[in-house]
Amino acid sequence: MHEEQLYRAALNGELDKAAELLAAGADPNRPSEGEEEGLALCAAAAWDRVEVAEALLAAGADVNGGESGGWTALLWAAANGHADTARILIEAGAAVDDANDDGDTPLSLAARRGALGVVQELLRSGADPQKYDGDGDTPLDIANDWVGVHLESALLDQIAQDDWEYVVGRQFAKDGTELVTVAGRSADGSQSEQVQAQRGHAAIATLLEDAAGTHTPVDQLVARAVAHRDTDEDAETWWIVADTLVKRADDETYEALSDLCLSEDAREREFGVDAIAQFGFAEDAKPYLERTLPLLQKMATTEGNPQVLRSVLSALGHQGDHRALPQVLDIIGRPGHKRTMTDAIALADVLPPDHEEGLALLIAMTEDESDEVRDWATAGLAGLDLDTPLVRETLAARLDDADLRTVAEATRGLAARGDERARRGAERVLAESDDDYARELVTAAP
Repeated sequence: MHEEQLYRAALNGELDKAAELLAAGADPNRPSEGEEEGLALCAAAAWDRVEVAEALLAAGADVNGGESGGWTALLWAAANGHADTARILIEAGAAVDDANDDGDTPLSLAARRGALGVVQELLRSGADPQKYDGDGDTPLDIANDWVGVHLESALLDQIAQDDWEYVVGRQFAKDGTELVTVAGRSADGSQSEQVQAQRGHAAIATLLEDAAGTHTPVDQLVARAVAHRDTDEDAETWWIVADTLVKRADDETYEALSDLCLSEDAREREFGVDAIAQFGFAEDAKPYLERTLPLLQKMATTEGNPQVLRSVLSALGHQGDHRALPQVLDIIGRPGHKRTMTDAIALADVLPPDHEEGLALLIAMTEDESDEVRDWATAGLAGLDLDTPLVRETLAARLDDADLRTVAEATRGLAARGDERARRGAERVLAESDDDYARELVTAAP
């Protein structure tokens, strides 16, 4: 009886109930029976009940325990696109390449769903990108089959029945890709069915090609990035493609990206700039700097599209070269320019410590109404190789900021300058913030 209750608690994400049952002797490795048959850990994984999964593992649940058909918790997490649960299962020792009785591996299931976050977790953990599934397909074969497919129509085809009614829902999954749900029910309401997939197949194909050493032509990769520019929450596919090209660090790819910066298509120019911004960077080496900087400086003058110009501003900052300061100041100072954190980041990255106009502008940004702008401006000021009463007082003024990340950055800057007021900032962040990044900043400060 306890196992049936534990299974339901895992299914519903009832942590307190699960903990109570485990304390009462429920066996996490004993399958429930009857109508709801299976392992509690598999139920938690299938429904992304992360805390319950952690409690079950702590209580001795076998991370590789299998249900009917050879389904393990990791396979369930992969099939349903749950990256957070997949990560804790992998950390607990889940076998990343074990297949179910049909030959489905976690990577092939995640690739089919379009679950970018799960694929990233699996690849980071050493999953084999070229292992065949039961149909003789690799994860890359599966992902490529879905690239360019109209996802809603493909899902509808899976469950379509005569006289049923259907509705399509769209929202963002936790990994930033669009989650598409197609739900249907019979006319009398007695039957229903639902299928889901994520729009992450292009990004997944790019990651798998890279993992397998496949050299995909630049134009194909760019087409993927541009097609998904406005579908991902934070342009995940765009940046994965850009990172893949950046890692190539060869002249042929650089020339292709340079040509994109001159394209008549604004999206292609934007992508070219974003990709070329850090092209070839390796530790402190910037072998393409003397080619990239003049290109970006020219674009700062000629570019008329605001979104592309924003990318140019960011790219100028990435060069980290004082010669880019005039163009950064020009873009930031244009009439109608909307202030964002990119302004603060780019300015701080190219600002010489003795440039009064630029320093005054950066200090003004530490008082901006936007939390993000204040945060990044304060971080930039804290990182300058400059220690003056003005810099210290500006940083100290941010110790009372409503945004605790800004407080943490100010604390870091004061501590680096040996200012005792840093202690007050650290005490505030540790007392008021649960943000790991902010807490790490103040505890790591000298």
